[in-house]
Amino acid sequence: MQISVINVVTRLMIQMTKYLIPIVGPTAIGKTALSIKIAQNLRTEILSADSRQFFKEMHIGTAVPEPEELAAATHHFIQHLSVDEDYSVGHYEKDAIKKITQLHKKYDTLVMVGGSGMYVDAVINGLDDFPPVKEGVRAALKNIHEEQGINALQALLLEKDPTYYKEVDIYNTQRVIRALEVCLSASEPFSYYRNRPKPRRNFKTIKIGLQADRAIMYERINLRVDLMIKNGLVEEVESLLSRKHNNALITVGYRELFEYFDGTVTLDRAIENIKTNTRRFAKRQMTWYRRDTTINWFDYQTDFDEIKSFINEKTHRL
Repeated sequence: MQISVINVVTRLMIQMTKYLIPIVGPTAIGKTALSIKIAQNLRTEILSADSRQFFKEMHIGTAVPEPEELAAATHHFIQHLSVDEDYSVGHYEKDAIKKITQLHKKYDTLVMVGGSGMYVDAVINGLDDFPPVKEGVRAALKNIHEEQGINALQALLLEKDPTYYKEVDIYNTQRVIRALEVCLSASEPFSYYRNRPKPRRNFKTIKIGLQADRAIMYERINLRVDLMIKNGLVEEVESLLSRKHNNALITVGYRELFEYFDGTVTLDRAIENIKTNTRRFAKRQMTWYRRDTTINWFDYQTDFDEIKSFINEKTHRL
């Protein structure tokens, strides 16, 4: 009888446990397709953690899921903002935790998908507690960017915080400026304030990572860029020329075509630059993820049944 009671209690505890399944990996590896299959199998919903897909004016260049993909499973945080809005990882953490708490009342398991490792990490582990930014620092850094470009900010970050310089996407102006704000406002570099004690979450996490050989990954990226151009990326970027200095648009796929419209490069060169910079971005993504020993890696061609069985085992689903 005692064993029976223990089994019942154990089953109840398992049923009460809530899960978040983040699907991570480099760009163009197949995360969207896998997330939809998992969500359909679990009869649950998906939260996007792709910081570039938040903006409704950026559709082609961010590889937003197609209408039929969005219809296949309910998605959240897809094209819900305008590029005119400032939206940080801190905003996302609060919004995502609120949405997860709400959805966990209906579902035991939720799916998260996206290539923005910092955003996924913020939801799982919380954000670091940084000191306040001194008055005038942000304006001064933005002025440096406007007058001298991203290279000047990169050089300053390398000087002030070489540790974080090796980790961050140094072409992401918003993140570089954020790090420099802390470096110039506090007595310690930005990297010092990371890895502080984090808040406890009311869910368990099962991270699924997709990977491929570098040559395959790069080939998939090149094909995706060609498809984006075919689908109208040049026209999409042209429609955003008047807002090209917005933080959301200082990103791969857009800044290279802004250079084309500025007359500094040819269209062919701009397209090649998109491919090159996307490959570099994918490499940085993998560098970020490789540090995380909690990710369960699968080859991008792994049969879905294998991944499904792995998730079922981890969540004790029968």
